[in-house]
Amino acid sequence: MSNQRLIIGFHAINARLWQNPSSIIELYVLGGKHDARMQDVLNKAEAENIRIIFADLARLDSLSKHARHQGVVGFIDASRNHVDLDDVLENLTEPPLLLILDGITDPHNLGACLRVADAMGVHAVIAPKDKSAGLNATVSKVACGAAETVPYLTVTNLARTIRSLKERGIWILGTDMNGSTDLYHFEAPKAVAWIMGAEGNGMRRLTRESCDMLVSIPMFGTVESINVSVSTGIVLSETRRQRTLMSKS
Repeated sequence: MSNQRLIIGFHAINARLWQNPSSIIELYVLGGKHDARMQDVLNKAEAENIRIIFADLARLDSLSKHARHQGVVGFIDASRNHVDLDDVLENLTEPPLLLILDGITDPHNLGACLRVADAMGVHAVIAPKDKSAGLNATVSKVACGAAETVPYLTVTNLARTIRSLKERGIWILGTDMNGSTDLYHFEAPKAVAWIMGAEGNGMRRLTRESCDMLVSIPMFGTVESINVSVSTGIVLSETRRQRTLMSKS
C-alpha cells in the first residue's frame, strides 16, 4: 500500500486509536508484555476490530528500524489523514490560530513543533510539500501523539495558500530578529497564522514578503538564536496569553 506509514510507541498509537482508529491497518505488539498500558491498547484495538499481531523483540526492532518502540508498532493508511483547510476553518468556534512551517526539514524539529502546536491549541499546521519533513515514525514519536491529533496540511503552493488565508481575514505574522516590533510590545490580531522558518536560514524570501508583519522575539541572554520549536512555543504561548486576557476583559 503506497500510503502505508509506520507509527511507534504508546503516545502515537493511543492517539491514533482514539482519534482515527479506522486508519490503523494492523498493530504489532510485544508478546508477553501485559502491563496496564499495553492492556488498554489491546482492549481498544479489539473493540475497533483492528488486527493485532504478537511479535518478538527482534521483529519489533526490525520494523521500527531500532527506534524506541516501547513494545508496540503500528501501520496506518496515511491517505485517511487528509483534512482540507476549508474543513478546519469552517468548523472553528474561535478565531483561527494557525502555524505555518517554512523549510523545516528535520523530523525531530517537526515533531517538536507539532507537540507545541497541540499544547497551545493550534487548529492546523501548514507546510509546503517540497523542502519539508513529512510525517513519519520519528515525527510521530517526538510529537508524543500530536501528529495524530493536530491537522498537518501540506500544500503545493505556499504563497497561494497564504493569499487565501489573507482573503479570509487571517493575519500572517513572521518572526525576525529585525522585526518592526517585538513580541512583548505587540498585540496579536484575533485571527493569526504564525510563520516559522528553519533555524539559521529562516523563512524563504517570498514567504517573508508575504507577511503582514515581522515580529522579533526578545533575547535576554548571550545566545543569538534558539531552536525553531522553542521559538514556536514562545510565540504561540504569548498569543494564547493575550487571547485569555481578552476573553476575561
